[in-house]
Amino acid sequence: MSASDPILDAITAAGSPFELASVDGIKRFANAPQNLDQFISSAQRHGDQVFIVEGDRRITFAQAFALRDALAATLAIEPGDRVAICMRNRAEWLIGYMAVVRAGGVVALINSRGSPDELAAAVGSVDAKTVLSDEHRAELLRDGGYQGRIIEAADFPPAGASFTPPAPARPDDPAAILFTSGTTGRVKGAVLTHRNVITGIMSMQMAGMMVLHNTARQYGIPVEQLLASIPRQAVLLVYPLFHISGMGASFLSPLVAGSKIVILPKWDAKEAARAIADEKITMFSAVPTMLWDMLREAQANAVDLSSLTNIGTGGQALPINLLDGMRELCPQAVMGTGYGLTETTGTVAMAVGEDFLRKRASAGRVVPLVEMRVEAPDGSELPRGEAGEIVVRSAQVMQGYWGMPDETAEVLSADGWLRTGDVGYLDDEGYLFIVDRKKDMVISGGENIYCAEVERVLSEMPEISECATFGIPDDRLGELLVAVVRADGLTEDAVIAHVGDRLARYKAPAKVVFLDQPLPRNHLDKVDKIALRARWNELGKELT
Repeated sequence: MSASDPILDAITAAGSPFELASVDGIKRFANAPQNLDQFISSAQRHGDQVFIVEGDRRITFAQAFALRDALAATLAIEPGDRVAICMRNRAEWLIGYMAVVRAGGVVALINSRGSPDELAAAVGSVDAKTVLSDEHRAELLRDGGYQGRIIEAADFPPAGASFTPPAPARPDDPAAILFTSGTTGRVKGAVLTHRNVITGIMSMQMAGMMVLHNTARQYGIPVEQLLASIPRQAVLLVYPLFHISGMGASFLSPLVAGSKIVILPKWDAKEAARAIADEKITMFSAVPTMLWDMLREAQANAVDLSSLTNIGTGGQALPINLLDGMRELCPQAVMGTGYGLTETTGTVAMAVGEDFLRKRASAGRVVPLVEMRVEAPDGSELPRGEAGEIVVRSAQVMQGYWGMPDETAEVLSADGWLRTGDVGYLDDEGYLFIVDRKKDMVISGGENIYCAEVERVLSEMPEISECATFGIPDDRLGELLVAVVRADGLTEDAVIAHVGDRLARYKAPAKVVFLDQPLPRNHLDKVDKIALRARWNELGKELT
């Protein structure tokens, strides 16, 4: 995707839905809705079409909006108040989000897999006025010491109450807070504005429109004819909704497009295959872990995935053998990948179809509304092909971290450039290649695990004098978190249980190696994880 692309030029022409404008050097959609409530409410036009499928429940767009208004009336909040959503993926999560936005609130999306202390700390960090929760998370929040107002999903009001919305939010007002951690292990809430969220969704829509135009050109038919032949889209929701991929690509984007969203309560490849066949799912976006599971399920059993037209992934590198396996399994589906962060409201580089297959090791090409450069440690811009820190500027870049001006200033410059903490390079065609992460983070099964956070919990054990955690390659999960500790009188099970009891279970190390000597250190007197990682095969033999 480049500014000289004739298809892009046509799609972004003056007067079009994707017309571009530049303000202070940052590109925006000139005709975008002013706020998220306006954007969401546009989906009311889909009326009696089915919007949400969850088990035996089927909720139309009209029913969902009626439930939204009833809950908005119950919230009793002022514009700008934070309302946290802390529940598993379910219909009430979607309706709760819509209601908070309708009432003028800021939605704080809590990682529902957290421990009681983590859940309560996240809610408290944004001074949430109310929490929307399921029964289980309500119990966890109380266990964590939260004493504020909780509205449980079972108590959501039935449709019927009318609601008069407050004055419309402005584009640069906060709309949502999504949580991420840093290398200090301290939770941070990335504040996304109405413009951030809308730009992220419209950028995805524009990318899809470009694919349609390219396909129409390949077949020599008008794009309107191709659009008319496309069946209604149906999305299988498997990403956690508190992730940017869940909120944006799996919920808000299908919502405004009038697509059907089928909720899978928890990941299960057999159930996913059944849902795809029964509900005629067209769009399946998942982390590589899930794609591996689907591939193995298909190899073991006959599955019908013929309805799929789009398969996407992100969050970690897609192994070439997995890509080839999925293409063989679903030759009718267009494959795609992308790169983005919570702080960038999702995708800032993507590639779909032939654009992706040309350079399968890449994370995609920089999307049209994003400026991206690669910097050396001294801040100078590096030439194409040289690796350095990826830095971006866009109308998608967050406003900052909630209540953390110092942490915000560390990553976000006054003129809007965000330091991603990721190391990569751009080639001559604008493809982005991710080389490494500056952040000490492991991505396991699509979940971000920050080593500093796990190490802080490990250091609470009096038997441990030194510890280090890092990721090792894993075919299914992408990476596996492992720990090397210097300790007396501990077992691997005890260490894993200690972390799992204090943090979310997925953050506990999968393997623990004990050393009876000091851990290696580098010239800065920090534990040398590079040396430990290089020795892992040798160290890991102690576990076999």
